[in-house]
Amino acid sequence: MTPTRIVDMASAFYDSCVLFSASDLGIFDCLNQRKGGSVEAVASDCNLDSRGARILLDACVALKLLNKNDATYTNTPESEAFLVAGSPGYLGGAIRYNRDVYPAWGRLTEFAQSGKPVERPEVHLGDDLERTRTFVLSMHGRAMGIGRSVVPMLPLSNCQTLLDVGGGPGTYSVLMAQANPTLNCTVMDLPEVIRVANELIQSQNMQDRVKTTPGDYRTTPFPLNQDAIAFFGMLHQESPESIQALFAKAHTALRPGGKVFILDMMTDATHTQPAFSALFAMNMALTTENGWVFSDAELEQWLSEAGFTDFQCNPLPPPMPHWLATATKQP
Repeated sequence: MTPTRIVDMASAFYDSCVLFSASDLGIFDCLNQRKGGSVEAVASDCNLDSRGARILLDACVALKLLNKNDATYTNTPESEAFLVAGSPGYLGGAIRYNRDVYPAWGRLTEFAQSGKPVERPEVHLGDDLERTRTFVLSMHGRAMGIGRSVVPMLPLSNCQTLLDVGGGPGTYSVLMAQANPTLNCTVMDLPEVIRVANELIQSQNMQDRVKTTPGDYRTTPFPLNQDAIAFFGMLHQESPESIQALFAKAHTALRPGGKVFILDMMTDATHTQPAFSALFAMNMALTTENGWVFSDAELEQWLSEAGFTDFQCNPLPPPMPHWLATATKQP
């Protein structure tokens, strides 16, 4: 037995901070445009101190985010694919959410003592417009990556209407509408979130088939006669009672034979596995009043109590840590 695992765990944040800073400073974009460059070139392009740039660039090499040949730095194939703005797999926007919640993790002891979130969720849901915009754009980046895998799994070919509850940037709705030409979607979320969503939807020329409704999904009535209702990546901020109430509203809003889709992190019945889901529960608890991660067994029970049948739930293919569940309102 050695202390290696404990030591690695204690310094894991080093890796995150290097990634966040290099991405925020535009280092990967700079090296992509230059097809490689020296410390001086990167420092000049990114407005950095030469010594600071050298140490950060070398740290990126150590983490295999960059290659170094003599005095020339270049992106790795992985960085080119996922950290250069404009690339199909770009994750720079998505990881800014992790960057923004990083300070909250430093207050984990405070949360454990109080049981209360260490920052108000309203900060990124409308009160702080810049933080809200960053949050919505980050969710857009994540949803673009996840949605390309999830949307082909959804049986939507016979659906005309879909309500996207807490749909954030509207990204899933856009992808679903693009894949199903007869489908029209409605995104429901808070007003300042919807403001950014409208920009994103219009930038993709989907405003004719992806509409938005500003409102609090806990209190705003769901439009009736929906063919499908999606709860994608938002139930982990709700209490069990709130989730049950949302499923009851969904059952009322769906036409007979309509389907509900749930995409979220989930755990087993112990709430300890998979490990990433258990840690994500902590992330949500730090930043939302009722944040957690539920189990697939709990989800099945809630849907059954709301009147849904034909429950199915399966993990998505790696590396995605999400599960996709479906259930049906009986004809």
